Amino acid sequence: MVDKKEIDDVTGVELTGHVWDDDLRELNEPLPKWWLWVLYVSIIWSVGYWIAYPAWPTASGYTKGLFGYSQRTTVSEEIATANQAQAKFRQAIASAELETVRAEPELLSFSIAGGRASFGDNCAPCHGRGAQGFIGYPNLNDDVWIWGGKLADIHKTILFGIRSGHPETRDNAMPRYGLEQLLTKEQINELAETVLAFANNATDKAAAERGKAIFAEQCVSCHGDEGKGNQELGAPDLTDAIWLYGGTKVAIVTSISTGRGGVMPAWNERLDPVTIKQLTVYVHSLGGGQ
Repeated sequence: MVDKKEIDDVTGVELTGHVWDDDLRELNEPLPKWWLWVLYVSIIWSVGYWIAYPAWPTASGYTKGLFGYSQRTTVSEEIATANQAQAKFRQAIASAELETVRAEPELLSFSIAGGRASFGDNCAPCHGRGAQGFIGYPNLNDDVWIWGGKLADIHKTILFGIRSGHPETRDNAMPRYGLEQLLTKEQINELAETVLAFANNATDKAAAERGKAIFAEQCVSCHGDEGKGNQELGAPDLTDAIWLYGGTKVAIVTSISTGRGGVMPAWNERLDPVTIKQLTVYVHSLGGGQ
């Protein structure tokens, strides 16, 4: 025996039999015709697309489609075209000195454009998109350089990195006075006050005075008698207001105790020579290049 279909009294539409909250019933309303036609056309279109273009993976590759279209081929051709258009500039940069690249408007413009792109891909994760730096990562916009801000200095830093392990890397380690118990906590505190005193920020002048002897014995060889630093050794200027790891008393005590010792990778094996030159010119152009 077939159950009799139940019809809604208000709309006259058949009910599905689904009921919620005792009196909320679902109508068995058919889909609009236009919606069904769109669905059917989409299905037909998708089948045609699967046949005409690459679509299905196979054990050894993928279906090539009737048109033999390949996005990979298209991109490869576009890259080859772009490289061909850039070839004369890249060749000129490869054979030119950095000062020449910096002096010629076309090479300079091309280098800055390429350097900016490479910086975003390789350097921004540490130095920031705007090269503003973070704690432990130098700001490349100012004119304070630990290892020098001339074109040749920047080029060498990018090529070989800082404490990267490369044979030609820039490497000068600050002793870990606290971790290796070279100084007592009290001596480290006094030394920190002496460092703060260079910028007139000492909180304990008596301790700062006592720390001068420690500074003369332990720090002068790198930072100089007046704490002005030495770019050849990578020793920062202690008299300005720019601090790589922070200029608070706590931060300075930590630097003295641990030696810090950040690492920058050597890019000579990751980037080609022309790209490294472009990066050099770009970083130099940010405003702080010497």
